[in-house]
Amino acid sequence: MIAGTAPGRLAKERPLRPEAVARWLSLAGGEGALFSGRMEDTAPLRQAVLAWLEQARDLPSIPQAITDVALSTQPEFDAVVNAVVGAAPKSEHRDLYGKADGDRVPRWSTLLGGSGLGDATRLVAQGATVPVEDVADSFVAFCTAPAPAVEDWLLLSGELPEGTRVPLGRYTLQTFTADELRQLGPMPALHGLQPGGLDLGLLAGAPFVHAPDPDRASDRSGLPWFDFTGPRPEARHWRALLPLILWSPELLHVDAVFDVERDREFGLHPNHVPTTLQIYEDHDGGYEEVEVRETGSFDVTWQQLPRLQAFCAAVTAKIDAVMDGTTSSRRLPRRRALRLERAARHLLQAYQRTHSDYGVWEQEADELHLDYVIALEALMASPNDQHEGISEKIRSRAAALFLTPSLREQVETSVQEAYSARSKYVHGDVLKDQDEGKKLAALRDLRLIVRQVILRWLVLTPCDTEDLAPLLDAAAAGTGREGAVDEPLDAFFRATPPQDRLRP
Repeated sequence: MIAGTAPGRLAKERPLRPEAVARWLSLAGGEGALFSGRMEDTAPLRQAVLAWLEQARDLPSIPQAITDVALSTQPEFDAVVNAVVGAAPKSEHRDLYGKADGDRVPRWSTLLGGSGLGDATRLVAQGATVPVEDVADSFVAFCTAPAPAVEDWLLLSGELPEGTRVPLGRYTLQTFTADELRQLGPMPALHGLQPGGLDLGLLAGAPFVHAPDPDRASDRSGLPWFDFTGPRPEARHWRALLPLILWSPELLHVDAVFDVERDREFGLHPNHVPTTLQIYEDHDGGYEEVEVRETGSFDVTWQQLPRLQAFCAAVTAKIDAVMDGTTSSRRLPRRRALRLERAARHLLQAYQRTHSDYGVWEQEADELHLDYVIALEALMASPNDQHEGISEKIRSRAAALFLTPSLREQVETSVQEAYSARSKYVHGDVLKDQDEGKKLAALRDLRLIVRQVILRWLVLTPCDTEDLAPLLDAAAAGTGREGAVDEPLDAFFRATPPQDRLRP
């Protein structure tokens, strides 16, 4: 499948019984329709669901006999479908309908699987105590509410205060309570009743970045989606993640990505949430193991939250200003926007492959130099540069962004070592054995330097047709242009400091 095309389906609706098709078509507005199409007439639908759940007590309790496919063949299910047609005609709710024999009729996979009614029916058949009134209300809402927008949700590592809500351009960084997450699904009342379900307590307070997905339409067929949209999530959503990366020196990861349709589907799976076991002492002096979400080291306190909001607003505005160049008629702004995206994607990819401050998979440690050097070159190179001596120019320009002699020296040394490691690796040379601790420490220093270079580049880079490289070359040569670098950085760090530095 070509990247960017619609996800495929691995299953098809089974044929509907002819007599049911004829009845549903007449009710749905076909020739000789028996229904006027008034969406507000939901009482019959609610009663039909309650009657359906009542008769479910007489169904066999073995799971194989009450699958959604088996339930759709029950004669009593016809009444539910008829009521759906009456309350949610196809002219207003086409997402509930699929084609059968050339006509559009309600899809059983949507009504049973997508809505959660099938799960509720099985629970009743197996003798569980089910709040049938709440189930009926949820089913009515599922069928009659407008189709929701599809959203991308990124579960991040880290800990943020309860009630956090930080705008990040078209995205939002937000934490949720377990009850708020429960309400995202089609049947909140069933949560906790189904075996093997996700413990939302694991996600209470977890940071999510979410935004509508303009390339996806709502689908309630109950069939799985498979995402073939291209790059990894940290690359696709870099404009939301980059301000957070630049805020803190602590590692931040995308732990999972979910498709969410509010009040319809919260596509979480237990295996997608990284967890660990913590041991607590109980009242009797014993010990209890509790599964908790792995949070990592990224942490924001209530006291820091206003600073984070101000910083993200400032950085997001600068990212947006640079990315506006993609529509410019001039070559330099377009090129600058592409280079920022490239630098951000490689930095975020390196973050994803760095599982702790001093922890990197041995097979990938040398490859990380590639990501960091590409990110540096993307921002520090100039369209007017010649290939010869490019590494020296990148090194001196990156160092010019740091205004104390000790920091400049550290940056030049780290960048030079990164270029050396990159060159040996890509040319197939065997890298000399290096003390593992020193190697990981050097990678950590390089990561933090690249992060600072990107932030300072964003602060300084013009959004017109002026190139930043000549200013950095002049500052590196000590020609008196240092103030043109110092003053904007000083002003930015005073007004909107990140977590780790108040001054450049």
